Amino acid sequence: MSEREIMEYDVVVVGAGPAGLACAIRLKQLNADLSVCVIEKSSEIGAHILSGAVIEPQPLDELIPGWRDDPPPICVPAGRDEFLLFSKTGKRKLPTPPQQDNDGNYIVSLGATCAWLAPKAEALGVDLFPGFAAAELAYDDEAVCGVIIGDMGVDREGGEKDGYVQGIEIRAAVTVLGEGCRGHLSKRAIKKYGLDRDSDPQTYAIGMKELWQLPAGRVEPGLIQHSVGWPLPKQLYGGSFVYHLDKDRVAVGFVCALDYGDPRFTPFEAFQQFKHHPSMHALLEGGEILSAGARALVEGGYQSLPRMEMPGALLIGDAAGLLNVPKIKGTHQALRSGMLAAEHLAERLDSKGFDARLRDSVVVAELKKVRNIRPGFQKGLWRGMTTAAIETVTAGKLPRTLVNHADHAQYRKLEQGGFDYDWVERDLPPRDRLASVYFASTAHDEDQPVHLKIIEPDVCFSRCEAEFGNPCTRFCPASVYEKVDDENGKRIQINAANCVHCKTCDIADPYQVINWVTPEGGSGPNYSNL
Repeated sequence: MSEREIMEYDVVVVGAGPAGLACAIRLKQLNADLSVCVIEKSSEIGAHILSGAVIEPQPLDELIPGWRDDPPPICVPAGRDEFLLFSKTGKRKLPTPPQQDNDGNYIVSLGATCAWLAPKAEALGVDLFPGFAAAELAYDDEAVCGVIIGDMGVDREGGEKDGYVQGIEIRAAVTVLGEGCRGHLSKRAIKKYGLDRDSDPQTYAIGMKELWQLPAGRVEPGLIQHSVGWPLPKQLYGGSFVYHLDKDRVAVGFVCALDYGDPRFTPFEAFQQFKHHPSMHALLEGGEILSAGARALVEGGYQSLPRMEMPGALLIGDAAGLLNVPKIKGTHQALRSGMLAAEHLAERLDSKGFDARLRDSVVVAELKKVRNIRPGFQKGLWRGMTTAAIETVTAGKLPRTLVNHADHAQYRKLEQGGFDYDWVERDLPPRDRLASVYFASTAHDEDQPVHLKIIEPDVCFSRCEAEFGNPCTRFCPASVYEKVDDENGKRIQINAANCVHCKTCDIADPYQVINWVTPEGGSGPNYSNL
């Protein structure tokens, strides 16, 4: 094999999300002479971005002054808030938590916002490379010295197809990892450098979202609705969001914590059940889905933050775990962390000292204040609501820090029983998970190497089937994992072409034998306005 071509930059940013783009933009604003590139695995900037999203605009005001004169394509000023408790057939309005006060905020499509930010970065001289997946970190002795782009045109067996192109190596003084939740390079770097040795286990959720076009007159632009309760039993943490946009569109989403414990539970079905609450069914009936997808969320907060620097590299945004769960917001945290990283690197082109700088910033101070709210729900909805109220009243100043646990270790054995789900017959689309994949516009070359690896396949049927009933066949929102028993024997079939890159399997497998690696650049979902 020929020697890889090498490109050199001062800084390479992995991931063109809000954190990565903010970092690149701010770097060039501070020092136009620095050479900066951003690597993005999706075919276009924003195509893999999925979020609620209601954003706090202050960091954007600092990054792009006057941006309101040329706003992102979907940008609706926040209107009134509703926080609701759902029963199966009714609802009760609750006081809106102060953390969720959206006065002055905006409802956006985060994918469209990132696509809007991209040309602003390019205008400053940032090199953007969508469609190229950073497959590996490059090392110089023990320090990260850049990334290696995955080869293009490789068949399922690892052979070179017509049109094969060897991936290049991009070397940089500092590599900034802004891959989002459970980034595959970030995961390896955290393990290699022991960045999480002094923190609690990270904890996660799966978020599912659909963009709907509704009949005229049903949408109240700017209305922000959140709910807890049905269809989740009180033991499970999660809830919904409904954001009313312009042009008779609504963003409908549902989030389930991945410590749900019951291996029989299917998050996708919970989302579809939510849509059949009487108030939701009345809103959506007669409408059509425009786009849909799923993505894992990082929920551990303050006590699960890893060390955010390593030799030659640093972590920002959701790769560092900066989502504020009680606020149901992370974009402002991502933007601020990216800008802070840029300011650090503009002063000294070195990762040293970034961890201390971020921990001394408003980014981590915000997480510390709400550190006990998410783990307070580990013993159910009502205990969690009580804890949230206490922590809100005391502004997080009580001398305690609740502990997070690893989600995959929370499964009950099948014989321990699950929870009661009082669910209904449903008739709204999509009919099943495969039908939902269609609305994600996901695409993978069927002949490329499978990017989902079961490291110990024997575990699936020597232990997991009897103990947990193979939960991978239920927690995946895209039906990637399928139990097959035919003339070739019993196995878990991996339908990798369905994958929407949510990373749930990499997180929630009870034996941690599923490993998600990046497929060929340009593969995966092609989200529109999510």
